[in-house]
Amino acid sequence: MNTQNHTRPKIGLLYLDHVLRFFNRSNFKGWRDKIEQVTYHWGNDKDRFVAEVKRKKIDVLIGNIPATAYETFREIARELPGVRFLPSLDSQFSNKSKENVTHFCEKYDLPIPRTRIFYEVEEALAFLTSTDYPKIVKRSYGPSNYGGYFVHKVDNAEEALRLFSEKRYYPAYIQDFVPMKADIRVMLVGHQPVCAFWRRPPEGEWLTNTSQGGSMDYQAVPDGVLELAVKASKAANAEYWACDIAVSMDDDYTILECATAFAAFPYIRDWIGQYLIWLLAPQDFRKPYFAHRNWEEIGKIDSSLLRTMRYITFGQADYSTDTGEYAPADDRYRLLETSYQREEEWPSEAWNFQGNTPYKVIAADDSPFEKASPSLNPHIEQEFDTGIEQLQEVMIAPEQSNAADSKSLSEEELLAFFLQVKCVGKTLAGDIVSTLGAAETLRVLNHQPEILLQFRNLKHKKLAIIMDAWCEYCAEYQYRYEEAVE
Repeated sequence: MNTQNHTRPKIGLLYLDHVLRFFNRSNFKGWRDKIEQVTYHWGNDKDRFVAEVKRKKIDVLIGNIPATAYETFREIARELPGVRFLPSLDSQFSNKSKENVTHFCEKYDLPIPRTRIFYEVEEALAFLTSTDYPKIVKRSYGPSNYGGYFVHKVDNAEEALRLFSEKRYYPAYIQDFVPMKADIRVMLVGHQPVCAFWRRPPEGEWLTNTSQGGSMDYQAVPDGVLELAVKASKAANAEYWACDIAVSMDDDYTILECATAFAAFPYIRDWIGQYLIWLLAPQDFRKPYFAHRNWEEIGKIDSSLLRTMRYITFGQADYSTDTGEYAPADDRYRLLETSYQREEEWPSEAWNFQGNTPYKVIAADDSPFEKASPSLNPHIEQEFDTGIEQLQEVMIAPEQSNAADSKSLSEEELLAFFLQVKCVGKTLAGDIVSTLGAAETLRVLNHQPEILLQFRNLKHKKLAIIMDAWCEYCAEYQYRYEEAVE
């Protein structure tokens, strides 16, 4: 490798407080120059963060940005026009929300379940009380479904309205239910599939998440699924990418999720790192090679070992074999160089619907469902508070908040809340509140609950119970975590 570093960009790893790290320096084996680290501390940290990147003279920032910081990093990227973000902010557009996945797929004519998104309560109510069922309702905001706990199947209007009353999701994100055999996750590097596996639901169930009892295997993933994932990766111009693709009973394929943020074993993050350093310094690094359908053999290794295996490499077949035959080619799924585009494809002024859409919060005793339901659907006798109007209660990015203008809860009040949740004991409640403090605990509950998964003995199922209790707590005491939207 060339030891001259004058042509190599300076790399910085982008981290955020309380967010699990996708990369570390060891993923970029062979990069001889110093790799910097910069950490965003939330709140009003934008100016300090920009100054640190400039002071360290970083050329490339590598790392995924969580949904709750996405819009702030759009602003940061504009203040750092000479810094390349990997993945690009446009490639990470789908990370922010399910609705962004829908916008992305619709623009590039990628197959998805028929989806409706409502920001106005009256429109959502009219749709829910007149549409056909079953439907799938998802929490839109955020990159993860937390093991499927925020994905719901509703079989009639009464179930749908009760769900929104209880969960208070905003916006209302509703999809047609597609009966499916299974779904398939495909991970790609440089638009080449490097790992793919089936996720099959338990007998008689429809959720495929392994945390919900689903099973997985790596064999015989259809080429049509791989080709769809490649098409999506190329449309996103993503250096690395993952797609969840549903396989219907009729073997039709539809995209359920796609993003640059996904769970991956360390050896796959090593592959991404090797691809990125080749991309940044092709004069110094050899283009990596990933054997096609390697996952069919690697997937036979016990997962406990796969979680610790590093730097798996492949020898590329020569032009001829020992018998004189030509070696099989992988040209169909080649590793490609992704292009760097400075212009924005998804500017926030046009595509940040949650931040740009004005909405009037309506009191529970003046619920639009209560007024509209008799005329919309006289067959539903029980009336529910819709819950979908609670924009300020749910999912406003924390970087937009102003703590001085927000009502606060004390550590004692938050501790009392956790202790009333049946699955949370005194030790866990105390650990959460004492570790995060009152203000940060409040922010996490409202905007980034996945952070709680870092506490010992707190898994996805317990997190879902906590968030259900938090929604009930906010509704019961009419507590509103008000933040400035503008």
